Amino acid sequence: MISKSFGSDNHAGVQPAVLAAITAANSGDAIAYGGDPLTDKAVARLCASAGARQAYLVFTGTAANILGLSLMLRPFEGVICADTSHVNVDECGAAERLLGCKLLPVATPDGRLTPDLVASKLTGIGDEHRVQPRVIQIAQVTELGTCYSLAELRDLRDFGREHGLLTYLDGARIGNAAAHLGCSLADLAACADVLSFGGTKNGALGVEAVLVMSDELAYGAQYQRKQLMQLGSKMRFLAAQIDALLEGDLWLSAARHANAMAERLAASLDGLPGVRIAYPVESNGVFTELAQDHAARLQQDWSFEVWSRSADGSCIVRWMTAFDTSDADVEGLAASIGATAGATAGGTTAAGGAGSDRRNVSRETEPV
Repeated sequence: MISKSFGSDNHAGVQPAVLAAITAANSGDAIAYGGDPLTDKAVARLCASAGARQAYLVFTGTAANILGLSLMLRPFEGVICADTSHVNVDECGAAERLLGCKLLPVATPDGRLTPDLVASKLTGIGDEHRVQPRVIQIAQVTELGTCYSLAELRDLRDFGREHGLLTYLDGARIGNAAAHLGCSLADLAACADVLSFGGTKNGALGVEAVLVMSDELAYGAQYQRKQLMQLGSKMRFLAAQIDALLEGDLWLSAARHANAMAERLAASLDGLPGVRIAYPVESNGVFTELAQDHAARLQQDWSFEVWSRSADGSCIVRWMTAFDTSDADVEGLAASIGATAGATAGGTTAAGGAGSDRRNVSRETEPV
């Protein structure tokens, strides 16, 4: 029997307050396609919280990324992104197919771009034979569980502006970033031109929002959303989820809890033989390096992702916590890891450690 899943925060259920809000929205009729009072309220609250000019509700994170990027690109322009970014690895070429743009991935040691890394892709400017860089795409938090500091985000934004680039922030786990940094949604939004606000990974049933920070970029967004098949007819049920997450800052308190559970898990693993933290724990993800046969033994009882494998017999696994992860869940997993640490057949000791360069590995799973 598989215990509580640590495979993804997507595996968790829906927050009770969100379910209650959906049920409450189900009373009576409402104008379709966002013409209802609840949608007006939720969108206004979200814009006020972020300091955004416009907000557009969509169904999925991939849709949010594609809609957001669509507001910033022409077909001959490219997106500079980390090679581990969701838009590059796990969206099935959606940006290339639907937008006709080119992704310009950059290798990073920890999922974070820097101005110097972005600069490496600023080639062929003005050359009609070359794709023209236009957008810096970042994830906050990154796909490796790391967070940009506000200073790092501002540096990237300012560097982009100096070179005529816009900044798009994938905020699928933006709540976890705000919780880690102790900042507001507006603090993060101010570092981007367009960003997404993630709901699904933070306990919603299925809603994301695209926040646009200027009227100029928001022009035509409603038509782009329709063409990308993301205009929900019964929009009130998407809006109800956003409204519930904003009420009492539930989005932030839920993320704080998930982060705290990840920190507790990481602390429990400290000092275990053959078990090392691969990347700094700055959100609700704990990336751990251990022997492949150790991971296989643990997967008999626990659900988690083997993120990558190395030729030396080690691997990196990802443990994800969620709004409903309990102390008992973490204690049970930590006890299982400890009981099997150093007792695997191969006895392989993981190399590297926090912040080590693990680029020469093969990804095998989708970061859901």
